[in-house]
Amino acid sequence: MTSVDKPTTAPTPAKAADDAKAVTEAALFEAFGGVRGMVETVLPGLLFVTIFTVNKDLHTSAIAALAVSLLLVVVRLVRKDTMKHAFSGVFGVAFGVVFAMMTGNAKDFYLPGMLYTFGLALAYIVTTVCGVPLIGLILGPVFKENLSWRTRNPGRKKAYAKASWAWGLILLAKCAILFPLYWWANTSQLGWVLIALKIPPFLLAVWLTWVFLAKAPAPIDVFAEMEAEEAAEKARKAATGEA
Repeated sequence: MTSVDKPTTAPTPAKAADDAKAVTEAALFEAFGGVRGMVETVLPGLLFVTIFTVNKDLHTSAIAALAVSLLLVVVRLVRKDTMKHAFSGVFGVAFGVVFAMMTGNAKDFYLPGMLYTFGLALAYIVTTVCGVPLIGLILGPVFKENLSWRTRNPGRKKAYAKASWAWGLILLAKCAILFPLYWWANTSQLGWVLIALKIPPFLLAVWLTWVFLAKAPAPIDVFAEMEAEEAAEKARKAATGEA
């Protein structure tokens, strides 16, 4: 029996489901920066609150946080890695440093990030109510489906809506803890609580997103469709002798 004659084994439904889950996990890991992205998110704030807790010096704490953020960008540049997570971290820290320096209140180092979290929570909820869940806009290009889920894949749109609701509500819950502390707690207390709330809510939201998408229909690869259409058009022109 030649290799052509050998029967092929079709993937079982369980194998296909496992492959889909693996693809979803990898895509989420890429989209949200993975372990390294989490480290880059936490490290500047951790350095700020640690130094401020020890010496209560706003300038030293702020400069150290900004310096480590810039160092992380340089490391990514040297390694030629993707820059989006490092740059977002630098901008966040820079806004915090500028705001704290302007007001002279060390707690204001955290305020821009807290306002951003609140705005992001509202964005997840509002876009979902409007029928265009934000998590779908973020992950659509990662899965090579762009916006095809809106009109061609209702099951996937529903999963994106559930995930966006999860992100919005989790971030709102985080804000409900942090904003009262901004008024009532001192800088060190607020900083340590904020550090403690950096990763767990994020991981919960990512896990729920993975759960919803793993059960959803597979994404429609619009890039593959466009390539197939272009190949078919070239074949048609070649068959008809068109230029």
